[in-house]
Amino acid sequence: MDILKFALRKLIGGIPLILGVTFIAFLLMVYFGPDLTYEKLGKNPTAQEIVDIRHELGYDQPFIKRYGNYLKQLITLDFGNAEIRDAKVSTILKETMPVSLHLIIPGFILGNILAIALALLAAYHRGSWVDKFIMTSSVVGMSISFLIVIIVFQLVFSSSFGLNLFPVRGWEVYDADKNIIWGQYFMYVAVPTMATVFVALGYNTRFYRAVLVEEMTKDHVRTAKAFGHKPASLLFKGVLKNAMVPITTRIMFSIPLVVVSGSLLIESYFGIPGVGKVTFDAIIAGDQNILKAIVGLTAVLFVVVLMFTDILYRVFDPRVELK
Repeated sequence: MDILKFALRKLIGGIPLILGVTFIAFLLMVYFGPDLTYEKLGKNPTAQEIVDIRHELGYDQPFIKRYGNYLKQLITLDFGNAEIRDAKVSTILKETMPVSLHLIIPGFILGNILAIALALLAAYHRGSWVDKFIMTSSVVGMSISFLIVIIVFQLVFSSSFGLNLFPVRGWEVYDADKNIIWGQYFMYVAVPTMATVFVALGYNTRFYRAVLVEEMTKDHVRTAKAFGHKPASLLFKGVLKNAMVPITTRIMFSIPLVVVSGSLLIESYFGIPGVGKVTFDAIIAGDQNILKAIVGLTAVLFVVVLMFTDILYRVFDPRVELK
């Protein structure tokens, strides 16, 4: 019951954040975004045709009214029809969201698990060649562009110039009933997952190591080590568990960014029909209905992530109170 009350308070408290993010995004789209007036008209339109099309698009309405309509769309999840496809925005997102989740989740989970494992190893052997090797590799991973990593992994694992093991173009992983064909799924997701893990390891390992090294300097860890506790017990119970609050924060707050920005690059490059590909097409075509939906739902996702992050704090550290 306390958790439910806390979640409700967090959702209500997140309303100003949602309003602020959506207001700024809507302001930028209205005054600096694409104007579809002349794209919908032929050459040399008359003044009346311009007035009519702007009225049809809603451009002639006051800004506050347009923003109010946008908030109504966000509440009802009805963002109208898309410009890039003859379908409702909500229908497009319903079709593409599972694709993005299936694409991103394996790399996201594996990237964080491997980063924590490497960070534990580096922190325990800090100053040694093991630590230096892991940190040097992390710097190399951070310094390479995600796009370059994707291209290299494609050439190595998916092209005739390399091993030619995995398909990457398209996304043929569903049967006629939209159920996943797991064999094909693992084939198609292999290269995007390896690329995501490679890039994530660089940033995450350095951050997790710094957190773990700081925790290892605490008095209770030194005392446990002096009393002869086994390294595995010391690392997992005395160090990792107490460091889970900052680690959880990084993992949870990267979820919205990974879902949108991470999938955008991978999907647009490989032509995978997920939210990222739809967002990329919407940016190119100036489809404000889809862009408004993506921005608004991302803001809501941040608030939900914030709520669950605070709940997880309580799970990992009982001393944290839900307020």
